[in-house]
Amino acid sequence: MELAPLASAITGRDLDLRTLTFDYLTEPTLLLDPHADEIVDANPAACALLGYDRALLRETRISALHAGQLPALIVFTQAVLAKGSYWTNALTPRHATSQPLRLEYTGSRVPHDGRALMLLTMSDLEARRRRSVDATAEDHMRSGLAAWQRVERVFQDIERENQLILRAAGEGIYGVNAEGKTTFVNPAAERMLGWAAEELVGKAIHPIVHHSHHDGSHYPDEDCPIYAAFRDGAVHNVGGEVFWRKDGSPVWVEYTSTPIRDRGMVVGAVIVFRDVSQRRDADEKLHAALAEVDRLRERLELENAYLQEEIRIETNPRGIIGQSGAIQKTLRQVKLVAPTTAAVMITGESGTGKELIARAIHEASARRDRPLIRVNCAAIPRELFESEFFGHVKGAFTGAVRDRIGRFELADGGTLFLDEVGEIPLELQGKLLRVLQEGNFERVGEERTRAVDVRLIAATNRNLKQEVARGRFREDLYFRLNVFPVESVPLRDRREDIPLLAQHFLMSESKELKSDLRLSEGDARRLQRYDWPGNVRELQNVIERAAILSQNGRLRIDLPDTSAPHAPSGAGRQKAEARPAVMTSAELRDHERGNILAALAACNGKVFGPGGAAALLDIKPTTLASRMKALGLAPVRAARPYAFTTTSGS
Repeated sequence: MELAPLASAITGRDLDLRTLTFDYLTEPTLLLDPHADEIVDANPAACALLGYDRALLRETRISALHAGQLPALIVFTQAVLAKGSYWTNALTPRHATSQPLRLEYTGSRVPHDGRALMLLTMSDLEARRRRSVDATAEDHMRSGLAAWQRVERVFQDIERENQLILRAAGEGIYGVNAEGKTTFVNPAAERMLGWAAEELVGKAIHPIVHHSHHDGSHYPDEDCPIYAAFRDGAVHNVGGEVFWRKDGSPVWVEYTSTPIRDRGMVVGAVIVFRDVSQRRDADEKLHAALAEVDRLRERLELENAYLQEEIRIETNPRGIIGQSGAIQKTLRQVKLVAPTTAAVMITGESGTGKELIARAIHEASARRDRPLIRVNCAAIPRELFESEFFGHVKGAFTGAVRDRIGRFELADGGTLFLDEVGEIPLELQGKLLRVLQEGNFERVGEERTRAVDVRLIAATNRNLKQEVARGRFREDLYFRLNVFPVESVPLRDRREDIPLLAQHFLMSESKELKSDLRLSEGDARRLQRYDWPGNVRELQNVIERAAILSQNGRLRIDLPDTSAPHAPSGAGRQKAEARPAVMTSAELRDHERGNILAALAACNGKVFGPGGAAALLDIKPTTLASRMKALGLAPVRAARPYAFTTTSGS
């Protein structure tokens, strides 16, 4: 067919001549605009071949007609526009019934209004094959030999006629024949794989660049999607595989293997691939980041669960109320040690506000944006200390049904406050010392070592020097914790702060009870005369009880008889010093049991709540419960106001 008259007809203004020339062509013909990806027109023969009506075909994109074949379509289109004409049988358009058609394309460039269109003539290869079914065996042999010769010419034509495209392409492109041998390799493929074209051409390429999976396991050639194209004649789009460079390193690739047909026979494939290693690395980093986000979210949830138990005093920036010299000294010590990372040991009687001092140090430090995690060492069962401190993994011991983060890990980057540190079992003190010295630990049941950055504050109402002398506390741990000692002064040694504290507690109770309660001068003097063995905690409980019992806005402060002159501020310490300096373990146990029983008797057996034994002993109810359990004291129902039994072995 002569193309020049047709081009003249299309570009001219004579519409009737266009109809005669284009619409009545016997060969299926399409007029394409490759730049706009549009089918401009189609003759009736093309509509019949493709199964579309003319209007629908005009609305169909060229790329949609050749779904999944974009690399081969680009190569063919650029060849036609560059050379003026070109043919291929590598493209398989979809029939309207979605069945692929085996066609041979002949394309010609047609100028029109300053742009280039493409006239595409289609030949049905399947129909051509049916016409040649009756050929003799000798004809088959001759045609087979001719086919193999054409195969060589096909690849030679691809390489020769598309040199500019192959060299300019950023993707790696190479061809293989039906035997799996390389026919050509473009420069981009050479750069990405490190092999020169002459090292690959004529050789089976699968054993060279595609022999193994990314994990090093063998990749059989019968499983290779590139070779599968020879068997099924389909286009294969593959991702998540590696090609191997000449230096033995892998390169993650995505590739498309497009079969090449010659007169109905698949004679090879063109492979277009790109290096996606950087994208894969970015994906892996993203997945790792998401996993870290999940880990941090879990940690934050646990932190929130712990922090919900904490109480912040809002009236004072640091929660410490008082104007006495002792309080001012404490605040100066807080200001000095807070900016450092030194371990702090807070000593003092129960109820003097050791936790408030610890919180003040934390909130004045550079770690204020991270949590302050508090551990009451007296409330942890001996067998759970290690899990509480360092966490455990699922199955580490009976009852460990899931992984658990320990307090050290929760406090990473923040502050860990060990209240009643003298209660830590001797066998765990060595592990605690190791964390403080080396900054790492292992969860129970796990071999992985975890690094941690924790600022430690400890508090105790015991004389740890005596505990060291008795062999109950490690000396090296004591010195490690006692870098910067801070004394929490008892309330009887700063009586001038009692009215301020009482007024503060009274304001809190007034808000809760929605009443207007005031502290009289007589109440203040009476409070100052009392020695407060329970210190600030006892004062808070007394004010709370007085507010509840108040009538007509008048407080009813319930205190032991204070008519006798109070002892000097050092009387309490002198009395304590008059006791034996050393007590055996059994004596200490008997003394504590007797003290708890006396408190229970005084409270008619009430353990918790206002007026209970815990309040009288000035310890937390949970602490009292754990000590009663350890001493074998268990409440029983009886007709008497209170009754307690001692379990066996105690």
